[in-house]
Order: sequence, then structure tokens, then C-alpha cells
Amino acid sequence: MLKLINAGLGRTGTTSLQMALERLGLGPCFHMFDVVDDDERLAQWERVVCDGERPDWAALYDGYASAVDGPSTVYYQQIAEALPEAKVILTVRDAEGWYKSTYDTLYQFALRTMAHPPEPGSRQARLFRVVNALVWDGLFGGRFEDKDHAIEVYHRHTEDVVRALGADNVLVFDVKQGWEPLCAFLGVEVPEEEFPRSNNSESMRQRIAQAAGAGPVSAG
Repeated sequence: MLKLINAGLGRTGTTSLQMALERLGLGPCFHMFDVVDDDERLAQWERVVCDGERPDWAALYDGYASAVDGPSTVYYQQIAEALPEAKVILTVRDAEGWYKSTYDTLYQFALRTMAHPPEPGSRQARLFRVVNALVWDGLFGGRFEDKDHAIEVYHRHTEDVVRALGADNVLVFDVKQGWEPLCAFLGVEVPEEEFPRSNNSESMRQRIAQAAGAGPVSAG
């Protein structure tokens, strides 16, 4: 049963949070790469994101104790309503740094895919269809290259999460803060080891390239 949802956008430390949650016993932790790496799960999310199917959220996240990154960041409110006992974390970072990191990694995959469309029906094409509907055309309205607009959407998303769920029910968390606020929110002891740091821009570019079945993604 899903016990925790992260509503923070990609490139706000979601992979570091995933590792931290699993260290604290809230694993397995669902990440967007679970969709990338699994054809059956990709098909499930195609039906939800692209075809408008209303899912059984508990069943969709069956086997996971927590969820970070997309798609939970877009569907956080529906998931929270379906699973009201789940705690909610909102990962954040400085907006300028978030935009640059997203532009240099995730958006480069989008640009390359649009310039060189994969074979229709291929896993790469299906994945891009989901991500585009969820993020680039969905959340950002097809205007991610407009930096001011993208940052406005970023700030609005943060405000919407807190407004929709209530400030007392959401931990607004920058992974730079480390274990203390996260463990206090979860009511668990602080581990002795350092807070995990993962998925810098270079490693993310390589991970996306692997998922896309192509060469390395240029920083542009």
C-alpha cells in the first residue's frame, strides 16, 4: 500500500529522495523510470495519461510503499484523495537551477525525439507520447522553452500542492536539508550515514539516453 507521495517536479532531487525513502523503509519506491523500463506498466500509464482511463490508484501502485517523480507529481491530488492515509512530500529547489537542469536533461530528450521521431508504436514512441501528454504539452502547455512561463508553472505547481492539500499536510523539502526534516515528518530516527545524493545532470543525460535507446543526450 502506498504510504507516501512526492508531488515535486522532476529534477528537484526526486532520485535522491527515492534512495532516502528506501533507506528509511519506505520501499520499493516508484519512480518514472519504473514506467520507462516496463512495457506493461507503460501500457497502464498510456491508458491513464493518453486515453483518460480512471485508474484504481491502489492497484496501479501495488507493491510500492512510496512514489516520487512523474506521474505522481501530476496526479498527486487524485492519488491523495484515493489514498488519504498517504503522507505527501513536495521536493523543491531554486527555480533557476531547476529550469537549467530540466532543460539540459529531460527536455533534450524531448527535442531530439521531436526532431527524429521514433518508429510509431515503438517503446520510445509510446514513452514520448506519455511524457509529452503528461509534462511538455500537459503541465507546460507546449511552452517549456519559454523560461519565464516554465518557471511560473513551477512556482504555481508548488503553490497548488500546498493549497490543495493544506500546509499542515505537506512537507516542503529541499534535499539539501538532509535527513532531519524528512525523518521528523515521517517520525523515524535519523540514519548515521550521509543523505544520498544522486542523479546529477550528466548521469541523468546518460540514463535518458539508455532509456531512449540512443546515444548520449547533449547538454545543448
